[in-house]
Amino acid sequence: MMEYLLQGSVLDQSLESLLHRLRGLCDNMEPESFADHELVYLLKGQQGNPFLLRARRSLLHPPAPWHLRYLGQPEVGDKSRLALVRNCVDVSASHSLPEVLNEMGFRMDHEFVAKGQMFRKGAMKVVVSKLSRVLVPGNTENTEPLSLSYLVELSVLAPAGQDTVSEDMRSFAEQLKPLVHLEKIDPKRLM
Repeated sequence: MMEYLLQGSVLDQSLESLLHRLRGLCDNMEPESFADHELVYLLKGQQGNPFLLRARRSLLHPPAPWHLRYLGQPEVGDKSRLALVRNCVDVSASHSLPEVLNEMGFRMDHEFVAKGQMFRKGAMKVVVSKLSRVLVPGNTENTEPLSLSYLVELSVLAPAGQDTVSEDMRSFAEQLKPLVHLEKIDPKRLM
């Protein structure tokens, strides 16, 4: 599957206005609250870029399975594309996932806690989350916010070639302005 993605941020003081707007625009169901601990693992190969995997577990539902996620490099071919597009593989895993990744040669690069709410609008998913750095490795009780804003992500998982999805996403994103400006962010530009 391919992930189509737009990202932005909203200052803490504007959060309630954005949540109110999302409740009105999204499907008629309560947003899902979450608190997740995410660990980012790297496997350094012979050439160039390391292989990166994301392991995420719920802090609200500890018995729930872990999620292992691979996100490919963004497709850079079509500059007119309205959303960032990248390969995405998401699977459930057992609680021994960190140990298995370490045994395979992966090393944890960094970890963080994401707390927020998830809204749905058809196939679109809108995630509003506060990211916090973990101060003591593995201790999710001891964190500090990374910024004075919330990350806002609008995403859709769809088969390759479904470029009309990005048009729907862009028109939905227009309805969230001026509270949040969702854009196609190039991760390479940020490094």
